[in-house]
Amino acid sequence: MPKPRAWQRMLSGRRLDLLDPAPLDIEIEDIAHGLSFVARWNGQTRGDFPYSVAEHSLLVERLFSQIAPKAPVRWRLAALLHDAPEYVIGDMISPVKAAVGPDYSAMDERLTAAVHLRFGLPAVLPVSVKRQIKKADRISAWLEATQIAGFGETEADRFFLRPAQQQMCRLALDLRPPMEVKAAFLDRHRALMGQLSGVNA
Repeated sequence: MPKPRAWQRMLSGRRLDLLDPAPLDIEIEDIAHGLSFVARWNGQTRGDFPYSVAEHSLLVERLFSQIAPKAPVRWRLAALLHDAPEYVIGDMISPVKAAVGPDYSAMDERLTAAVHLRFGLPAVLPVSVKRQIKKADRISAWLEATQIAGFGETEADRFFLRPAQQQMCRLALDLRPPMEVKAAFLDRHRALMGQLSGVNA
């Protein structure tokens, strides 16, 4: 029998092998486009538009910058790209990830490493940086849960991380058309890459 296809053709024309992803087959336009059309919370959110992974990524990068204001630009870029593999594997909610098991984690790790290398980051982030990004991710989940995903604050407190800072609690989530979110994601990526180039010049 022929070997099952394990690659996906991207709109850029790149062909990304999910089992052995090459950094040179990763384009930021593909990531931004894909993430702008992938819905968080399996689409179970209020509003006229899905709350996309791209919008979530922008929020996580913003929260990370508040949690670690002195962090180097490269770690802010890592925060923006923390869910980048979902442009090809989608956003699985935690219960589904647990059911799928270690194969999902292994594929996610391979894609993450390729994305990082493509944009000048280490394949594996330092543990302390991963921990800070995860904290921002959990705070963003609390904000999303309570504002658009139907959770009460008491319930959200059990599963996610309530922001310690009041200004974070007051952050209002944005629900925008996918192409508008895509443009915002690309703008932020461009700005961070520009800052990173300036630092390394």
